[in-house]
Amino acid sequence: MASIFTRIVKGEIPCHKVAETEDYLAFLDISPVARGHVLAIPKQEVDYLFDLGDDAYVGLQLFAKEVAIAIKAAIPCERIGTAVIGLEVPHAHIHLIPINSIADLNFSKPKLNMSQEELAETAAQIRAKL
Repeated sequence: MASIFTRIVKGEIPCHKVAETEDYLAFLDISPVARGHVLAIPKQEVDYLFDLGDDAYVGLQLFAKEVAIAIKAAIPCERIGTAVIGLEVPHAHIHLIPINSIADLNFSKPKLNMSQEELAETAAQIRAKL
């Protein structure tokens, strides 16, 4: 069964796309811990980040770096925090989250409730910095 991320890649489920290449996709998390919270994924469906082949792993990291630089330029923050948890969706992904302190990477805190319009505006702001 395809993961929800594979369904997003195939266009079966809409997303607020930030960046895309032939092999990778970055889109806003719909339950963000911070405004500008982006997920960077390989289009290849692999459950666990460290099961990716070396080329795909390095490619995803470089793609995530490019997206992180754009997020930092678009969203006021001190840094872009990264997290790889890998339990919630069986598809390798990297969380890219604007942070000002380590507490901003707390996934147990309440998620932001952003409207579709706010998400679309945030995605456009990040895309404009790529």
